[in-house]
Amino acid sequence: MRAVESVKSVKIPEGAEVKVEGRVVTVKGAKGTLARDFSDAPVHIGLDGNDVIVSANWPRKRETALVGTISSHIQNMITGVTKGFTYKLKIVFSHFPISVKVREKTIAIENFTGERSPRIVKIVGDTKVTVKDEDVIVQGINIEDVSQTAANIETGTKIKVKDPRIFLDGIYIYERREGM
Repeated sequence: MRAVESVKSVKIPEGAEVKVEGRVVTVKGAKGTLARDFSDAPVHIGLDGNDVIVSANWPRKRETALVGTISSHIQNMITGVTKGFTYKLKIVFSHFPISVKVREKTIAIENFTGERSPRIVKIVGDTKVTVKDEDVIVQGINIEDVSQTAANIETGTKIKVKDPRIFLDGIYIYERREGM
């Protein structure tokens, strides 16, 4: 038996402003502005005072799941423009010292397991990457861009030819948090 309605609400905190035009949600905050189009999802998105309401009438399993997913996306957008997101990665090496250099929209990982040519990794969106000693810090307001950039860095140092149990060299995520 199907439910009559599936509803989730997201509280809008102080310092964040949310606009809903159709199924396009725009969130403004102290850190910046994020906009996302949910027009492909069969849900209703609206504002009710200080809440964003995501609902679906007579939902099937997919629509019920989409209500929760879209409300989580909106919550992440609000968190991003008010606090931001930070991922920290650790540079680990035992055989060859790895050097990481940030260039415009790419990152060059040099001397990884003694390779002569650097491994190039993409920086996604408006993500800011800094290198401090043995740490690579990835920061931004869009959680998808920040996490994808961190994942690109981690998979960019995947060992392909040598035994990964012996050569534990690489760059690994060790901390994820809200705030910049």
